[in-house]
Amino acid sequence: MKNVKRGIVYGLIYAVLDVLPMFAMNIPDVMTAVTGAFINRFAIGFLIPLTTFPSKGWQRGLMIGLLLSLPDAIITKAYAPILSLGIIGGLVIGIIDDRMNKEKINN
Repeated sequence: MKNVKRGIVYGLIYAVLDVLPMFAMNIPDVMTAVTGAFINRFAIGFLIPLTTFPSKGWQRGLMIGLLLSLPDAIITKAYAPILSLGIIGGLVIGIIDDRMNKEKINN
């Protein structure tokens, strides 16, 4: 259950930080774009602590960030911003989650 709570927190923080700048952009249907981006970024943050395959946190984050961002990048043809933010966000969340797990083990 702690992993689910961490995933919700990571997902909400990452999603909010990612979509806030979108409101200042000139996007034809801004609410649809913000909703899609929010769900995508929330999923990245939510899934990283729940993924159990044996790897380091940064590796899980990189893979999840890339895989979940790739469809949006292909659809919008905005590869660089979507993939870079997905990968960087996934890496950061993976590193943070690894540190949280180590603190939990040491305490």
